[in-house]
Amino acid sequence: MLSGTPWRKATSTVLAVGALLMCGCSSQQEAGAWAHPSKSTASTSAHAGPLTTTQLKQHAFKEGEVSEAREGGIPVTEPEPEGAGRSFPPVSDPACQTMIDIRSGQGASARIFQTFNWKGDIWGGGSTLASYEDEKAKEAFAELEHALASCRSFEGEGYGGKFKATVVVEGAPQVGDEAVSFREIIPMGPEYRGDRNEQYIVVRAGNTIATFTMLNVAGSSSFPAELVSRQVDRLRDAQRP
Repeated sequence: MLSGTPWRKATSTVLAVGALLMCGCSSQQEAGAWAHPSKSTASTSAHAGPLTTTQLKQHAFKEGEVSEAREGGIPVTEPEPEGAGRSFPPVSDPACQTMIDIRSGQGASARIFQTFNWKGDIWGGGSTLASYEDEKAKEAFAELEHALASCRSFEGEGYGGKFKATVVVEGAPQVGDEAVSFREIIPMGPEYRGDRNEQYIVVRAGNTIATFTMLNVAGSSSFPAELVSRQVDRLRDAQRP
């Protein structure tokens, strides 16, 4: 299945708080006003081969390039070795498990994770940049759209114990070749005074799929649209001959 969401395992104050709320992110389960999955009219020229881990790192954001993030707050990490993380069973709904796997880059030939620790915000964000061979990114995105058509809620187990999540599909951003946006909402204990609300924006650009997440509790926030566009443009440019 999939590895946990690494940006929430980073050793920062922001992510230490967020780690307490990782109910829906496990090693077996793995933004604007954007209401149904939709495709962009943009077209990306596919690279002759899939981008490597090194190339994905080269096209992630560098320190100082994200004004919204605090200094030293955008580390890039690679997946943990197979079997290194804690394992959890699949979630209750197979369609939702498919959605989780794809938004986490499961099955990609290469993938990296980037953390975003925002200035003045204890809730963090993150991105997964995943590269696929041949037409596999297109196939994975079609599976994601199909899964989102039926995935409405699921039960699972994560680092915070058992949980139940509701999936709410939002309007898709017009970026990349195809894009979807949705939220996973998990009720929290009374000490948090509200639900755990995490937004996911998933964008295909050629043979890559980028997933952007924005976490909030007792509130709702969106990953900065301008950063989504910049990152997708970089992935598109990296695949041009």
